[in-house]
Amino acid sequence: MSESTPVIEVSGLIKNFGKFTALRGLDLTVAKGEVHGFLGPNGAGKSTTIRVLLGLLKADAGEVRLLGGDPWKDVVELHRRLAYVPGDVSLWPGMTGGEAIDLLGHLRGSLDEDRRRDLVDRFELDTTKRGRQYSKGNRQKVALVAALASDAELLILDEPTSGLDPLMEEVFQETIKEAKDRGVSVLLSSHIMSEVENLTDRLSIIREGRIVQTGTLDDLRTDTRSTITVTLASTPDASLLGPLEDVTINGHDLVATVDPDNVGEAMALLSEYGISNLTVQPPSLESLFLKLYDEATR
Repeated sequence: MSESTPVIEVSGLIKNFGKFTALRGLDLTVAKGEVHGFLGPNGAGKSTTIRVLLGLLKADAGEVRLLGGDPWKDVVELHRRLAYVPGDVSLWPGMTGGEAIDLLGHLRGSLDEDRRRDLVDRFELDTTKRGRQYSKGNRQKVALVAALASDAELLILDEPTSGLDPLMEEVFQETIKEAKDRGVSVLLSSHIMSEVENLTDRLSIIREGRIVQTGTLDDLRTDTRSTITVTLASTPDASLLGPLEDVTINGHDLVATVDPDNVGEAMALLSEYGISNLTVQPPSLESLFLKLYDEATR
């Protein structure tokens, strides 16, 4: 597998369940060494796509390549090179967390013992407890430690931080950035928009079994407007504010939206009224996601 070969390459993927078509010609590419976000509401086809990638479901049509192989035919070989963390981890009830980490790690070849110890410490995981004693969040930690301590080339993460508290969410984000620095590729499916926004190089949005938009966050922001919040010394006439739209004025406080290309013009205009406090906020991933779905629904 060459450096330029994508770790995931899906073209025209179709998957039917009886008369229901879950995936309708889905295209998805994840480059080597990138963290790729995979977004969509429940029922859009994310989990079905991931199951096809893991070799748990066979595609009805289309091309699927994973780490240069066929996930249906080469499933055993490929699972030694990847690690998967689902949103609801099940553990062996009588096995300790440490034993589960070791078993999962050895299924993938080996574990980096120094990294394992570091991850156990950072995730504050008691590895002496048995599977039946763990909360949902701690079961997630066991699977995350096993995945991140391995030498897997690809991480497939489907709602991996479900059940983690905000402090552990921060640890998760740090460890994913470290994995990327080691050259690991990541497909991250998550409903936590800040997580995707902070971690991903590119992202793909799925709707009704198709990818409806893909690119960097800046790519997705190209056709959207930024929000300006400003406090002015004198109150302007809303009719004279040219490039600003959706203008709301409350005393000396003004809120409006503006095209990214017109931010400079807007600042020059507002400076005439004496700026004392200013915030220019590009659209969040959550607002972009909701806008896309709202437009598609209409």
